Amino acid sequence: MALSQSQTKKKQVHLFYYPECEDLARNVAAQSDNITLQTIKWRNFDDGFPNIYINDAQDLRGQHVAFLASFSSTGVIFEQLSVIYLLPRLFVASFTLVLPFFPTGSFERMEDEGDVATAFTLSRMLTNIPISRGGPTSLVIYDIHALQERFYFGDHVLPLFETGIPLLKQCLHELPDADNIVVAFPDDGAWKRFHKLLDHFPMVVCTKVREGDKRIVRLKEGNPAGCHVVIVDDLVQSGGTLIECQKVLAAHGAAKVSAYVTHGVFPKRSWERFTHKDEGSEKAFAYFWITDSCPLTVKAIADRAPFQVLSLAGSIADALQT
Repeated sequence: MALSQSQTKKKQVHLFYYPECEDLARNVAAQSDNITLQTIKWRNFDDGFPNIYINDAQDLRGQHVAFLASFSSTGVIFEQLSVIYLLPRLFVASFTLVLPFFPTGSFERMEDEGDVATAFTLSRMLTNIPISRGGPTSLVIYDIHALQERFYFGDHVLPLFETGIPLLKQCLHELPDADNIVVAFPDDGAWKRFHKLLDHFPMVVCTKVREGDKRIVRLKEGNPAGCHVVIVDDLVQSGGTLIECQKVLAAHGAAKVSAYVTHGVFPKRSWERFTHKDEGSEKAFAYFWITDSCPLTVKAIADRAPFQVLSLAGSIADALQT
């Protein structure tokens, strides 16, 4: 008789991490006695190039090893890739790379000759991770921006695509007005991605139309009147689309508007557009939920309303046992 997952023996996983991810890594390790944090000395030579040392590397032979990465800027990718390429070669039983946010996901296509699809470039770099003794690398990514990007990876890695939506659903069910929630999508792309995961909620879909040089957000379908409307998308950069969507929903009678994105990228501190700066300020968003997939953002928005952070730690811990 086949054993259930709870009856099968769980892997003992040695989890390394980039310093940006230390808080998330500690939260992941706290989820299970089967996850042990390991350390790396992240140093640099005088010329700025990495001088890295993996502590106790000789003890990793035959062990299950994982690395929690954050590609928050081009300047930190090279040193992490250097580690990522080495760990599978230490005769480990298996290697898992957890990259919660795939940062080039919105640059996935060429529209004009000369455009560079950097999502494909990063996929090729990750595909070249050496095979470990246990086989191809398992690559864990949350809510990748373009679904077709799952086919960018070669056979040397096994992408495992996860989502932060279960965290949002749990949060919504705990709200005082849980029976008055409507989910809104800022465009058809977000609807295609997420509507099946949220199909027990009434839905509203917005759309972007071009008027001259401007792109205007309009209500395409659904009725937000009198409801707590939660805009759902995979990521936010400047936040302009979310703000315009909020205005449209409010104009159509939404009682209040909140937002959820898995990846709060917020370059150039664009999160400041959403903060409740003082009691007299206009609170356009009642709640703004993000996950901890972008660690630098989590530190920046700590204790700033309306932001609330939903942690991926439990989901990552489960993925490490897959």
